[in-house]
Amino acid sequence: QVQLVESGGGLVQPGGSLRLSCRGSGVTLSTGAVAWYRQASGKERELVATITGYGDVTKYGGSVKDRFAISRNNAQNTVYLHMSSLKPEDTAVYFCHFSSVRYTYWGQGTQVTVSS
Repeated sequence: QVQLVESGGGLVQPGGSLRLSCRGSGVTLSTGAVAWYRQASGKERELVATITGYGDVTKYGGSVKDRFAISRNNAQNTVYLHMSSLKPEDTAVYFCHFSSVRYTYWGQGTQVTVSS
């Protein structure tokens, strides 16, 4: 059974940092691209960042560029989202997404709340 297991979410004050993790189970994440999406209450899901299988290409949504960084550790079958200078508008459920030529999978999401 394939699972993408997200972790690392929580409550953080504005200006703070968090690191989200997406661990693959039953799927080798290096065989495809991994992306982080987020969905705030009452809004559509939006793309936050993507990384290719070998980590050589990364892309970011405009609202998080220069504050967030996506990286991967293929030995641990894990992709990370490093978030800094967090703002209240970053509050959302963050989802991990894997895509390859043959498969696509979503994780269950992890809540990030930025509030004082």
